[in-house]
Order: sequence, then C-alpha cells, then structure tokens
Amino acid sequence: MSDNGTDAALLARILGKDPEALKLMYERYERPIYAFAYRIVKDAMLAEEVVQELFLRLWNSAERYDSGQGMLSSWLFTITRNIAIDALRLRQTRTSQQVTEAEQLNREPDPESDTAGLATANVVGEQVRSAIRSLNEDQQEVMELIYFAGYTQQEVSAKCDIPLGTVKSRVRLAMKALKTQLEDIGKEGLSYGP
Repeated sequence: MSDNGTDAALLARILGKDPEALKLMYERYERPIYAFAYRIVKDAMLAEEVVQELFLRLWNSAERYDSGQGMLSSWLFTITRNIAIDALRLRQTRTSQQVTEAEQLNREPDPESDTAGLATANVVGEQVRSAIRSLNEDQQEVMELIYFAGYTQQEVSAKCDIPLGTVKSRVRLAMKALKTQLEDIGKEGLSYGP
C-alpha cells in the first residue's frame, strides 16, 4: 500500500476537500461500517442511512479526528455507533409519537357517534314536533312552511293566498305559544344520570 493510500494520507486529503480521497475511504470502510450499523439497527435502509451520515460527517468534520486518541478506523466505528443509536432513538420517538397520536384520535369522541347527544336531540325534536302539533291548523301550516320548508313570509303569503300581515300575526302567535310550551325543554325528561 502506498503512503497515499494509508488512512492518515486519505484523511489529510479529505481535510483538503479531495473528493477522490473520500471515495477511496468509502470503498475501504463502507462494507464493515454497514455490517456494524446493521447489527445495531437491524434494518437495511436505516443502516444505509447511518453509513451515509458517517461519511458526510467525515467529509464535513474530519478535523475532529485526533490520532492521539486511537486509530481512524476505531474513530469511524465509534461515530457509526453513535449515529446508529441516535437513529434508533429518533425512530422510536417517531413511532411512539405516531402511536400516541393514533391513541389520541381514538380517544376523541366522534361527534357523529355521540349517543347521549343524539338521544337528547331526538327527545328535543319530538317535544318540538309535539308542541307544533298543539298549535291551531293555520299556525301549524305557516310554521311548517317557514321553518321546515324554508319559505319566506312573503312566499307563504302568496302560496296560501293570505295577507302578509296575517302570516306575520300567525307566526308571532305560534312563537308565543311554542315559547310557553317549550320553555322547560331540556330541564325535564332529559336527565340520564342518577
């Protein structure tokens, strides 16, 4: 092996931003680094990401290597281990966050399946229908056309061939009667608890 091919020589060239030196370092260490990362993360794609991150860090931070601390290969494996552990933690955090979000969604009450609310609405609706049935026929007709069929007072006047003032009077009298009958709505008969 020539002096230019040693780890120290390649590292010096990487410090000088020589892409060929990084390529040679990659070819030298990619397989053992990948195997080591795979043993930690047990996922082929994640192990590939760890390898890529290692060589990216080597390219950007080669000056951090201190030859007094040990061989370059030991330093690379130490960094690989740290990256792999961080990747596992990140994946675990994401997974637990997704589970937490899914659990939260499952805990949220579905407004469309609120049984108590639907039951209350049905009871209230029946009370309103019963109160409207207790009005006289003229008032019932006007109220149904305006509040259930969506007609305006003017349209009811034309449809029923009655003066607009009469329509307004029937609505006012019907509303007054309904108010009296329905003022306790929700207070009686809607208690589901003890």
